[in-house]
Amino acid sequence: MARRRSQGRPVNGILLLDKPIGMTSNAALQVVKRLYRARKAGHTGSLDPLASGLLPICLGEATKVSAYLLDADKHYLVRVRLGVTTTTGDADGEELETRDVEPFDAARLESVLVGLRGEIDQVPPMYSALRHKGQRLYQLAREGIEVERAPRRITIHTLDARIIAADELELDVHCSKGTYVRTLAEEIGAGLGCGAHVIALRRTGVGPYSEDGLHTLDALRDQAEEQGHEALDEHLLPIVSALAHWPQLRLSADTAFYLRQGQAVMVPKAPTSGWLCLFGDNGTFIGVGQIQDDGRVAPRRLFDTAGGG
Repeated sequence: MARRRSQGRPVNGILLLDKPIGMTSNAALQVVKRLYRARKAGHTGSLDPLASGLLPICLGEATKVSAYLLDADKHYLVRVRLGVTTTTGDADGEELETRDVEPFDAARLESVLVGLRGEIDQVPPMYSALRHKGQRLYQLAREGIEVERAPRRITIHTLDARIIAADELELDVHCSKGTYVRTLAEEIGAGLGCGAHVIALRRTGVGPYSEDGLHTLDALRDQAEEQGHEALDEHLLPIVSALAHWPQLRLSADTAFYLRQGQAVMVPKAPTSGWLCLFGDNGTFIGVGQIQDDGRVAPRRLFDTAGGG
């Protein structure tokens, strides 16, 4: 049987999408893939339908760095309603309990927040995509089943809040991967003695990326209709931009050749440990490597962007 040919263009790069409220991350991904007519695409960690904001879309060879962005820190702006708890911890859930919100000041709020900063253990919510014996937790939750979840160690780098109404807060959160902002909101509500849930969530940062330069689906559609699908390529960031915080190492032509064959190579003046972005002698991004115990640079992910931008 003849092998089926891949459909779409071999386009490579990263698009910073402003995901709209009410759309799943996968649905947004599929729209972008069709607009670019891309052969391959993936995103870097889901945003709930309730949430908007930064969703990096990796096209082509850039899908190889999606895991690194999935592991990156995230930034969020969050609005929290006090006095009401829900089944999901956000406005999409059913109301569980309503309680009076006793007056509190900034000092009282800070006394709650301080215990949630730094490294903490957080129990994932039942309404999450984690699996238990092959089933998603949210599927079990919808059936009224609750299972024990092991706490996970996360890091809350920044957690600042301001009171914007007697029963409403705005949070600025900078956190590690695996953090459930809904759970943070619930913990703040519990600390204030009234309960809480998220009513609005916007992601403003993922790893090296911020809100600067976000593109909406509507703007992309309009440009594709007016100028053609290839015109959208101007919005793509280079693959290496996802790893901007990593050390960079330029290889000689001979060294790059052997590394592309999968061989570990010795490079003068290379770092003594860690991960690296590797470039050829002409400045072309080759991939990522890791320093071995013997000092050689071992290839871990190599990229082929020939013909794909």
